[in-house]
Amino acid sequence: MAKILEKQELASNIQRFIVEAPQIASKAQPGHFVILRHSEKGERIPLTIADFHREEGTITLVCQGVGKSTKEINRLQVGEEFIDLLGPLGTAYPVKKLGTVVCVAGGLGVAPLYPKAKALAVAGNRIITIIGAQRRDLLIMTGEMEAISEQVLYATDDGSFGHKGFVTDLLRQVLAEEKVDEVVAIGPVPMMAAAVKVSKEFSVPTMVSLNALMIDGTGMCGGCRVTVGGETKFCCVDGPTFDGYQVDFTELMKRQRFYRKKEQEAEHRCRLEGAE
Repeated sequence: MAKILEKQELASNIQRFIVEAPQIASKAQPGHFVILRHSEKGERIPLTIADFHREEGTITLVCQGVGKSTKEINRLQVGEEFIDLLGPLGTAYPVKKLGTVVCVAGGLGVAPLYPKAKALAVAGNRIITIIGAQRRDLLIMTGEMEAISEQVLYATDDGSFGHKGFVTDLLRQVLAEEKVDEVVAIGPVPMMAAAVKVSKEFSVPTMVSLNALMIDGTGMCGGCRVTVGGETKFCCVDGPTFDGYQVDFTELMKRQRFYRKKEQEAEHRCRLEGAE
């Protein structure tokens, strides 16, 4: 059991939970994730550890309600508990002093990006952050990112805040003007693929965090396999952080669509249950 100590709505359908998990907090590193289950009949859901406090014994999780289980998770309240919480899982992001690092986040990607960016800043790197969302009210964790960044640039699809357009527009602009040592891009798969394409134009190394379909989280099922550098890797144990230049994004995008019909059916049932 893992008790919810605090809950905050960051944007529509996006909740931040501070969870009591001292054993996980004691071992967590940037890039790690957990797998949780909110009820006996609930799915196993992987969520990135968006922050952790060893002294307080807490971890921070950010959940976007897009399907049946994530919407049920977001209805949980302070004092309630996750019945299962497994972690920390995955391979930690390699934090080094590189120089100037551009951190690019699309949508909910800010949550997994934040602990990496914070660790990079603590290590002495200069951080330039680019955050994108469909519209202004969906921008999340802006204060946290501004606190650790020398500069934060914003992009919205509708132009309601910052640049009207894509984060890759701003990335190309920054790379043309600055000497950048690494790009870290996290967000929807098409966004990460586009960011890698842009950074390749400037020969800047780029790390991505892959959100492949995941089941057990320990490398046993093979459900989260991806092709990296021509080899099969498992996101749950080899990642989720990978060299973006080596990722087969075309294959990954096809795999992400594999269960779309099942997800739509589950979402339909969720709406019916909510109406009863």
